[in-house]
Amino acid sequence: MTVDREVIAQHEQAPPDEVSRATVIAYAVAATLLLGWFLFGWLVLRQGFVDSVGESAGAGFALLLVVSVIGTVRRSRR
Repeated sequence: MTVDREVIAQHEQAPPDEVSRATVIAYAVAATLLLGWFLFGWLVLRQGFVDSVGESAGAGFALLLVVSVIGTVRRSRR
């Protein structure tokens, strides 16, 4: 089995994908909302600390799952 050196050279020279400013802003907004959800559950609803951490972590993982599915669908259309 041989490896085509031109393909390897092209792959090594490819610039890395840059993250857009909108993506960084969206992640910052999501992190702020998750922190707000944690503080709301802990301080306003008077849930326990561990319950509030678990609830906000679960919401964060659900959000990551949604982002992953959307990214997979977008990539498969290309």
